[in-house]
Amino acid sequence: MQGHDIKTDLGDWTLERACEMQGDTVRGRLYGPDDAPLVIVLGGISATRHVADDPVRKRGWWSRLVRRGGAVDLDHVRVLGLDFAPHAGGEQCPETITTTDQAKRLKALIDAHNLGAVTALIGSSYGGMCSLAFARDYPDAVQNLCVIGAAHKPYPIGVGWRGIQRRIVRLGLEAGRPDQGLKLARELAMTTYRTPEEFADRFALDETRSNPASFDICDYLGARGDAFAASMDAARFLALSESIDLHRIEPEAIRTPTLLMTAISDQLAPLPDMRELRDRLSGPSELYTFTSLYGHDAFLKEYDAMEPRLTTFMKDALS
Repeated sequence: MQGHDIKTDLGDWTLERACEMQGDTVRGRLYGPDDAPLVIVLGGISATRHVADDPVRKRGWWSRLVRRGGAVDLDHVRVLGLDFAPHAGGEQCPETITTTDQAKRLKALIDAHNLGAVTALIGSSYGGMCSLAFARDYPDAVQNLCVIGAAHKPYPIGVGWRGIQRRIVRLGLEAGRPDQGLKLARELAMTTYRTPEEFADRFALDETRSNPASFDICDYLGARGDAFAASMDAARFLALSESIDLHRIEPEAIRTPTLLMTAISDQLAPLPDMRELRDRLSGPSELYTFTSLYGHDAFLKEYDAMEPRLTTFMKDALS
């Protein structure tokens, strides 16, 4: 289903950690009937407002689940997708932006267009972190929460991995080769998003070039790095990557009924952290787990595993 864009201009404003955002325009995309209950769907740092459609790829980044007749049924709900700040191009890239700032921008967009109460807020990865911040800061604005592959704090090894990625990107910028920095950073990131078991099952270590040697797994990671560098601005990546590492939420401050979902193999939002989040939330909570070779990327791959529970979540939210 084709959506339509909405926006609101926030202008210049001071972010949580005193950085300045200049000329901020919050952009979202709405799908579904105008009078239907509002559902917000947020994804990872690479996701855009194009949840169910995309002008280039045709399919939105979560269109397997957000569609007519899907788990998030566009015949019965109105869905809002969001572009995270900062935008590409660097003209409004602050040094530091937090999940609290992203939640504030989302609330401003909702209010500017009189979209009303949020029946359900579904966030995956970075979007899950922002969803937790939204539920904490605007408890009366959201009725049900679903968080996939995200906890109330980043996992220490993930902070280490992302710190290395940012240093790689900064080296690329200093060398005048930002695309190469982004490419290498993404190659490293892919090894943390997926699992060793998937790579062992998928690649035979066939040598594809010699002098120096290259292998099929390296070619795959290189291709993913090239695709990321073509779509991500270096300054924007640095801000969003740091935002993940700065994320801190006190679960006790959230009373919204919450469904947590995670792949057991997720290295970035590991099961112990998800269990801690479940146990510390003030409102009703459930942790739904499933197995996957795809690790943290399961929210983009394991539709069959997620769809039944997400369908039930939506039915309960609308009842």
